[in-house]
Amino acid sequence: MVKSNGPAISVVGLRVIRGKNLVIPDLSLEVPRGALVGLLGPSGSGKSTLMRSIVGAQIVAGGEVSILGLPGGTAPLRHRVGYVTQAPSVYMDLSARENLRYFSSLVGAPKSDPQRVLDIVGLADCADRPVNTLSGGQLTRVSLSVALVGKPEVLILDEPTVGLDPVLRRDLWSVFRSLAGQGATLLVSSHVMDEATRCDRLLIMRGGGILFDGTLPALLKQTKAEDADDAFLALADAADAKEAAA
Repeated sequence: MVKSNGPAISVVGLRVIRGKNLVIPDLSLEVPRGALVGLLGPSGSGKSTLMRSIVGAQIVAGGEVSILGLPGGTAPLRHRVGYVTQAPSVYMDLSARENLRYFSSLVGAPKSDPQRVLDIVGLADCADRPVNTLSGGQLTRVSLSVALVGKPEVLILDEPTVGLDPVLRRDLWSVFRSLAGQGATLLVSSHVMDEATRCDRLLIMRGGGILFDGTLPALLKQTKAEDADDAFLALADAADAKEAAA
């Protein structure tokens, strides 16, 4: 992968309106290359809207978004960015292997890529079963596997571990860490605050804005909290107090 000193993802002055609601009023952030970054926050904080904006799937009212130095959602990025939504984005009547063969052909990946990806996500044993017969955890891994074909440089993963059992969550985070170790950049969202311990860097969202951008040790030091849950509550309380005083 091509190395650069520039950020993998850059968002400047993002503004998003959905219906009549101002979901993201004015948001800026950067995600460094080769990092495993957690986008954490409660449901409704704007995480999914931000991710859709980054990959170009969301109409924005203002601001600029770039990935690898290119405008988000543009054609040159289609083979360089993998995106996993909360809902499965695969063909349910096909097997995992058939899905991977199809999506591999779209990005021009080698014919060996489906097996490579199946091995990474641990689906080799059930690769030829129809997706609609798989468990919820297996379905999550199929969706992730589709995003991995072609070895994308940036992965945008929207709550990929929510609702999974602790063992599968651990295994998927191990996959994420391995991918980052190979040079990929990952932005992984979650409303489970203890997943902060698995990330190189944290972006904590609330109310469409960024409450914190930094490492977990820095977060705990700033809030004088013992864990990520208490740290988030401290940040939220401070934000509420500042808003009330304004």
